[in-house]
Amino acid sequence: MPHTGLRPLWVLLLTPLAGTLVTLSLAPFGLWPAGIASCALYCYLLSTCSPRQALWRGWLFGLGLFGSGVSWVYVSIHVYGYASVTLAAILTALFCAGLALLHSLFAWTYVRHVRPLPGGMLLGFAALWVLFEWLRSWLLTGFPWLYLGYAHIDTWLAGWAPIVGVYGLSFICAVSGTCLFLAWRSPRPGALLTYAVLLGGFWGGGGMLRHMEWVAPGSEQPLSVALYQPNIPQELKWQREQYPGILRQFDAALPAQYGHDIVLWPESALPRFYQQTRDYLDPVAELLRRDDATLITGIPWREAGSAEYYNSIIALGAGGGLYHKQRLVPFGEYVPLESWLRGLIDFFDLPMSSFSAGPPGQALLQANGYRIAPFICYEVVYPDLVARGARAADLLVTISNDSWFGASIGPLQHLQMAQMRALESGRYLLRGTNNGISAIIDHRGQILAQTPQFEEAVLTGEAEVMLGSTPAATLGTGPIISACALLLLTLLVIYHTFWRRGQSALDGA
Repeated sequence: MPHTGLRPLWVLLLTPLAGTLVTLSLAPFGLWPAGIASCALYCYLLSTCSPRQALWRGWLFGLGLFGSGVSWVYVSIHVYGYASVTLAAILTALFCAGLALLHSLFAWTYVRHVRPLPGGMLLGFAALWVLFEWLRSWLLTGFPWLYLGYAHIDTWLAGWAPIVGVYGLSFICAVSGTCLFLAWRSPRPGALLTYAVLLGGFWGGGGMLRHMEWVAPGSEQPLSVALYQPNIPQELKWQREQYPGILRQFDAALPAQYGHDIVLWPESALPRFYQQTRDYLDPVAELLRRDDATLITGIPWREAGSAEYYNSIIALGAGGGLYHKQRLVPFGEYVPLESWLRGLIDFFDLPMSSFSAGPPGQALLQANGYRIAPFICYEVVYPDLVARGARAADLLVTISNDSWFGASIGPLQHLQMAQMRALESGRYLLRGTNNGISAIIDHRGQILAQTPQFEEAVLTGEAEVMLGSTPAATLGTGPIISACALLLLTLLVIYHTFWRRGQSALDGA
């Protein structure tokens, strides 16, 4: 077996590199084999170390992963939060270092409890990986970003997405990496055959499943859609004196949007509460209603006399309905420990950063008689939230304002996750943004049309209404998460019931 007692310098170099490889596998880089290589290298780095060493190596891996993958938060803190370069860098580093602690816990748990199990390296690593991705989706309000499975929106593994979702793809990707590591570590013919069968089943099966249709078109004519991307600079949008100019810009763009069944505007398209914009929106909605068209727009919402306000999306014209965002972004839409942090720096006093969360179980929007499942910005990265909405929906809509992240990789990662939601649910998805990338995505997660970033544009096209449901939309993530937990439990039972008993008998003999 190759020697794995690495010197500290190699650990210091290779472990963050392994984490960075995950980022390289995702958008915008798209080097999907890098995610598999990351798992293989991570397994190698954890193959002989002690649990205490695993804590350090896991943290370094997480630092490489989050430092490369989500360092775009620096743009929000420095450019739009007006923090100094030094302070923004410190806050970004603390954010990434804090997230990396989850990988410390993963690595310690794997080395201490999973690695010794029969099959612990081959399957236990992948099962534990998925459970920690799931943990990250809800712990401390959740940060479900940088999942391994997102890299495979266009590979053979995409065939599995409508069945097992992004977590299932992460499992297969992690197993692929462990197979490569184990084949290198111990290339015995019998073991190699096992790895080949396992990989062939996953990858070959995914290739065949890509040809399976889980849903079918539900109308003779597709819906014609127009997505308006206003590209209003974030630093100007909320300035009171800019509001008349914003209305003139929307007016000038309206003619190109008429004649479509659905017109989509982005998150907080007009920087006022809905109740303050009705003198503008009501006439637009009436014009669209006469044309049998529906306007769906993001708009802040506050009832008269109420102190609470919401980040909302509303359907007007030949449709109706109101949705309040449920999953709020910490510091962007609400401030944790608000009484302590407000006023310390400008970043904790961003415009409209005291939203209230909407209730669960809200009704779908209606547009021309069709049911629309709405999601605002960050919400589209939550697989179960989207699956619940997709079950009864004919079409998915997500609106966003990715201006906060500038020309970073963040908006491109966000778009890739929206693609995965369309693929998982078997529904077309319309993505409207303030400054890009707005897109029409089909039920296979493929982008049919998109806008460039940082340009005003009206994107037009067609969206099919799909009937039927995928297993991933119907069942959600529960089955794959339960299967991973059950797999680890089974390995533990086998180990304590048979493996250790057999070892004790051999020692006694």
